[in-house]
Amino acid sequence: MRQVFSGAQVFDGSQLHDDLALIVEDGLIVGVQTGLRGDVVLDGGVLAPAFVDLQVNGGGGIMLDGQADAGRIAAICATHILLGCAGVLPTLITDTPKATAQVIQAGIEAAQANVPGFLGLHLEGPHLDPRRKGAHDAALIRPMGSDDLAILLAAAQKLPVLMVTLAPCSVSLDQVRALVKAGVLVSLGHSECSYDEAMAYIAAGAGCATHLFNAMAPMAARAPGLAGAVLDSDLPAGLIADGIHVAPAVLRLAMAARPDGLFLVSDCMAFAGTDHTEMVLGGRRIRRDAGRLTLEDCTLAGADLRLDKALSVMVQDARLAPEKALAMVTSTPAKLIGMGGSLGHLAPDRRADLVHLNRDWQLSQIWWGGVAL
Repeated sequence: MRQVFSGAQVFDGSQLHDDLALIVEDGLIVGVQTGLRGDVVLDGGVLAPAFVDLQVNGGGGIMLDGQADAGRIAAICATHILLGCAGVLPTLITDTPKATAQVIQAGIEAAQANVPGFLGLHLEGPHLDPRRKGAHDAALIRPMGSDDLAILLAAAQKLPVLMVTLAPCSVSLDQVRALVKAGVLVSLGHSECSYDEAMAYIAAGAGCATHLFNAMAPMAARAPGLAGAVLDSDLPAGLIADGIHVAPAVLRLAMAARPDGLFLVSDCMAFAGTDHTEMVLGGRRIRRDAGRLTLEDCTLAGADLRLDKALSVMVQDARLAPEKALAMVTSTPAKLIGMGGSLGHLAPDRRADLVHLNRDWQLSQIWWGGVAL
């Protein structure tokens, strides 16, 4: 089946184009052509590659936890496909060794089953800094032992992507080197570390930072910390752009310092894709109100965010150029996980996983392999 999409600007992964029609045949992108009116005529807005989200704690009422199996991972991924994602990294927050092992096995089974939208796993902890625990359970945070390292090294050989968030105080430089050598994407986060410590871990191979500014020591004139190291280097880093976790003014400052390499994550919980206003997750009651997820003591508990909303915050509140913001949810995260050759761009012979965003940057339509959802 041949489809021609017209009537919207086309974002190809790096640039926005006017008066281009996108041609799709049998679910694959064929190319673009100027001055062509399509059979799928869009009412303005932007036609873009489907999103890539590297931090998804859950969705559809399901949290990634010790109950995980390939079916639950598939359900989480399916939820995010319906929220405009081509693929996601389901993310386990700090948990027990047993839960971590269960999630890794479930991820391996999901990869073997070619679960749609499953790109790999993100393990956010348990090797973090308890001083910067955020919403994680401090009782479960612990240093990385030899058994932990062995499990991660083995998992990296069986998963398409394994991203691990850790803090320097809980992991040695030698452990980081071993992880990186095995193909693990090491991300620094939930840390009180100094600028110099962060730079040492970057030199050892850490390739990312997790939710910039959040669960990090604040920057100060004489103590730039991890956030300062990110802004003073070329280390990629995720951002939670909901207007709550990071103020728009700080988003603008971050983008001024780092016009390239930062990307957007939802950090969403099981609420994503549901209309629930309250859930019990990990034995804790979490409320959803006005774009916030909070524990009973009003502490933030993850994010209540979709990537189209994050995109709109970057364009409308942080005043970022649309091309830059679009790259932050498509080509930039795809490149970071080594999938820039298949995700994040509209190019010939790639799957037609597409989203249409209206003039307010809201998700309007989704196509999965050229099929409207």
